[in-house]
Amino acid sequence: MNGYLSQTLCGSLRGTVASRLLCGFFLFLMAGLAACTMPVSETAAPAPESQVLVVYSGRNENLVAPVIESFAAETGIKVEVRYGGTSAMAATILEEGSNSPADVFYGQDAGALGALAKAGRLQALPEDVQSLVDPAWVAADGSWIGTSLRARVLVYNTDELTVEDLPANIHDLTNEQWRGRVGWAPTNGSFQAFVTALRVLEGEEEAKAWLEGMIANDVQVYPKNTPIVAATGAGEISVGLVNHYYLLRFLAEDPEFKAANYHFAESGPGSMVNVAGAGIVDSCSNCEAAEAFVRYLLSQEAQDYFLSTTHEYPVADGQVELPSGAVPLDMVALPEIDLSDLEDLEGTLALLRAVGALE
Repeated sequence: MNGYLSQTLCGSLRGTVASRLLCGFFLFLMAGLAACTMPVSETAAPAPESQVLVVYSGRNENLVAPVIESFAAETGIKVEVRYGGTSAMAATILEEGSNSPADVFYGQDAGALGALAKAGRLQALPEDVQSLVDPAWVAADGSWIGTSLRARVLVYNTDELTVEDLPANIHDLTNEQWRGRVGWAPTNGSFQAFVTALRVLEGEEEAKAWLEGMIANDVQVYPKNTPIVAATGAGEISVGLVNHYYLLRFLAEDPEFKAANYHFAESGPGSMVNVAGAGIVDSCSNCEAAEAFVRYLLSQEAQDYFLSTTHEYPVADGQVELPSGAVPLDMVALPEIDLSDLEDLEGTLALLRAVGALE
C-alpha cells in the first residue's frame, strides 16, 4: 500500500523543483512510518520479564533468602520469590493450573513435593541432576530432588528432664504423665509430613487415634517450630515435636539455652528424616533458569550454607560433615519409608481437620 501511494503521488508531482522536493519529503515520511510499524519481534529485545525466575517457596524467607540472593548474584538471573506455607504454596500451584507463573517449587518436605508430582505438575529432572544425591532423596520418577535433610526430634527442657525420663516413641506422649506438657504445630508443613508418614507406616486408624489421644491429653498448640523450642527452653512446656535444626539455631546464639534434642529410641515416624527439596513446575516459562537454580541448591556453596547457617544435614554426594551438635543419622532409629509415599498431603489435611487439629 505505501509503495503504491508513493509511486502514484510522486508521479503526479514531477516537473518542478518544488515538486521534486515535496516528493522527497513524502518518501522520507513514508519510510519513517514503515519503520514505526515494523513487527515488534524484528525491532525490540525480549521483555525483561522473560528473564525472571519465579520461585514459590514453602521454606521460610529468613532461612533461604540469602542462598537465593547468592544464586541471583552469581548467575545474573533475576529471581522473584513468593513465600508461604509449604502446603499452601503447593495448593496454589495446583489451583493456578497451567497459568501458574511459578517456575520452581521449593518446599520444606517431601509430602508437598509428592502431591505436586502426583498431580503431574512437576517435570522430570535431568539424570545428571538426579545423580548428584543418594537415590533415597530423589523422587522415584525424578520429579523432585532433596536439597538438604532434617530429622524429626523431641526437643526437651534440660533443667526438668534427662534422657532417661523421655518416651521411647510418640505413642507414649498420650500417657497421663505428659498431659499439657507437649507442644506441636499442626499448621507446619514438616509436622504434616510427619503425620503422613504415621498414616503410611501405621495406618489411618492408628494415626487418627494418636492425634485424638494427643488432643485429649491437652497438647499445646503453636504456630510453628521456633516458638515450640523457645517455650521448651523457657520451661513453659516440657517437650516439643520439631525438626532438629531449630534448637541448633538457638544454641548457636546461646550455648547455655536450656534444651536438647532427643531421637526416639524406637524406630517410627517420630524419628523420620525428611527432605527440603525442589522441583521444576511443568508449565515453567523460564525452564533453563529453573534447572540452574536446582543445580545451585546442590552446589558446594549452597550445601555449605545449609550445613553452617540453617544447620541442616547436607545431601549432595561428597558432603560428609554434620551440623554442629547434630547426631549422625546412622545412629538414629530411622523408619523404613520411601519419601515418595508421602504424597497424600490432602488426606493428611483432611484427617487433621476431622480430629480438630486444624480449623
